[in-house]
Amino acid sequence: MKKHWFRISLLAVLMFTMGLTAVSSATSASGAGSSSGSAVLTISNESGELWPCAFSPFNSAVQGETVGFVYEPLVFVDSLQNGKTTPWLASSFAWSDANKVLTFTIRKGVKWSDGKPMTAADVVFTFNLLKKNPALDLTAVWSVLKSVVQSGDNVVLTFKTIAVPYFYYVADQVSIVPEHIWASLKSPVTYADTSPIGTGPYVVSKCSGQNITYTANPTYWQPGLPKVKTIEYPAFTSNDPANEELATGEAQLGAQFIPNIKAFYTSKSPAYHYWFPPIANVDMFINQTVSPLNQLPVRQAMAYAVNRPRVSLIGEYGYEPPSNQTSIVTPTFSAWLDSSLLAKYNYSYNPAKAMSILEKAGYKKGSDGVFAKDGKQLSFTIINIGGNSDWVAAVQVIQSELAAVGIKISPDNLSGTDFDNDVYTGNYQLAYDNEVGGPSPYYELRQLLFSANSAPIGKLAATNWERYSNPSTDKLIDDYAATTSTAAQHSIVDQLEQVMLADIPVIPMTEEVDWYQYDTAAFSGWVTPQDPYAQPAIYIVPDDEVLLLHLVPK
Repeated sequence: MKKHWFRISLLAVLMFTMGLTAVSSATSASGAGSSSGSAVLTISNESGELWPCAFSPFNSAVQGETVGFVYEPLVFVDSLQNGKTTPWLASSFAWSDANKVLTFTIRKGVKWSDGKPMTAADVVFTFNLLKKNPALDLTAVWSVLKSVVQSGDNVVLTFKTIAVPYFYYVADQVSIVPEHIWASLKSPVTYADTSPIGTGPYVVSKCSGQNITYTANPTYWQPGLPKVKTIEYPAFTSNDPANEELATGEAQLGAQFIPNIKAFYTSKSPAYHYWFPPIANVDMFINQTVSPLNQLPVRQAMAYAVNRPRVSLIGEYGYEPPSNQTSIVTPTFSAWLDSSLLAKYNYSYNPAKAMSILEKAGYKKGSDGVFAKDGKQLSFTIINIGGNSDWVAAVQVIQSELAAVGIKISPDNLSGTDFDNDVYTGNYQLAYDNEVGGPSPYYELRQLLFSANSAPIGKLAATNWERYSNPSTDKLIDDYAATTSTAAQHSIVDQLEQVMLADIPVIPMTEEVDWYQYDTAAFSGWVTPQDPYAQPAIYIVPDDEVLLLHLVPK
């Protein structure tokens, strides 16, 4: 299964047709390496589609192929280490004016891959490019920013209010682009960026629908890096061939679901390993604009009708734990979970309660066993990515369990391209998909619930694909950003958990993990549970760059 920050899919093509640690930590890969090994790293990641060979860092579709490889942020934030920060294109940063002003000192000596210097002017240009073109502002940073200006070698971001949590978005999730390339574009929103110029460790050497070849950027600013000089990134439209690449050793880094992974993969070599840390949720998205899905009793019945542990066991072989309706991932964020609130609503598997809710709402079962009211059946289509074999199996479980309570759903297994088109534009009833989270539960809840991230039906939404909108919920999200009090932040997250439980905007099914397989015979320096220096899945950006910079060929 592929997943993404934001998504490895086709939004680019859609838009085209429509405490500080030293940077030297990236060089701390273990092992001296030897001349007998290959310096070529092959990545196996089922992306669900062929590569579009477009590399704009502001298109969700291709961020997984461009950010980290070619484009870089100001600061790296490690979600697996409580938001630990590492200066990147910024050598330092500081808050002032009661946490309303954030100043970055831009690193000197950095060059674009075409040899031109990267300066503070490029950073200011990038942020104002997002302001001028809101479709590129995928994390809605300008919903909280007031201005971004240059002051010598510094870039000063002024926020409308206290905005400490937005540090992750402005520092880690905005990729800096060269003004001398992007300033002349007539339509940056539709720009495919087929020959990207960035500051990152790699340049795109060749690209086809079947494969991307990256080679080391000779002007890269971190001395001696990258150690891996060539990366091959083949495209896979389904899990099986991608898994074969890993099991046979043709690929050394994997990022997808493998059924029965011990028998299929790790038993083949003592050098084969995996780690699946949970970081967010896989959800059944419920289009809030579609009747009768916009009726709360229907969504409540669905939440009670599905046996999430069974979805986890059958769909994900238990590798992804069952979710809870608050959307708080455990054990990663257990300290944030309001257990008493979860117990109060008790959205455990209860088909009898599901049917009772529907009956009290005026629904009656027809002769075909499907509930209906006013002549309209509870019959819906759920879209899915057909190449994600685990998701297909999970949706089959959900289909069976909803049918048992009188709700009919019909799976529509699409290509990654068509799926993303429908999800982003809201052209669906139910969808099986995921957001990606961040350093605390706030970030996934913001992605799910913040109306500024969504868009009207027919327009492209960066997140909040279910089109949930509630002014009081938006205020909670804004209030979180306005406080530095840990107690206040926990209280706000508790209230956002209440929204998830009371409104059922989506139904979390399994806890999304970072899919990560790695071969220690070919390379050293991998992310491990003992050394979680970055999220390990290659589709998570900019963590992918930190992983790649640690690797040393043997």
